[in-house]
Amino acid sequence: MIRGIDHLNIVVADMARSLKFYTEVLGFRQTKEARLEGPWIERIVGLRGVKAYAVFIVSPGGEPRIELLQYEAPAGVTLPENSRANTVGLRHFALRTDDIAAMTAKLRSVGVTVWGEPTVVPTGVVQHDAGTKTLVYFLDPDGVIVELAEYR
Repeated sequence: MIRGIDHLNIVVADMARSLKFYTEVLGFRQTKEARLEGPWIERIVGLRGVKAYAVFIVSPGGEPRIELLQYEAPAGVTLPENSRANTVGLRHFALRTDDIAAMTAKLRSVGVTVWGEPTVVPTGVVQHDAGTKTLVYFLDPDGVIVELAEYR
């Protein structure tokens, strides 16, 4: 039986840049860090010669954790298609906020790519127990799609 989501993983190109974005811009808090190398991690990820650096962060609201992971070896690739909402596979994760307008303005003020304006989901589409839902998408420093969600 699945008990819940343990963590989400985001492979990053520049740990310092991503850590600054997630902590200083979005308000996450760093909790742990680790160097990953050796046969055990190679078996898990199916790659040889792995050398990586992981940093775990949590939102002010708590779990689940996000694992920021920078591979020093072997080097990965950036696929621009992954930053498109309709590419098959895991495409975004959503963060709850109490003030989507203020958070969107903050993201734009630091040069983050935000898609459009916060938009209310029509009540006929999905009824949410928490009330009216407003959404907006943005890209993190590595082009990962992140959704902001506000319920009222």
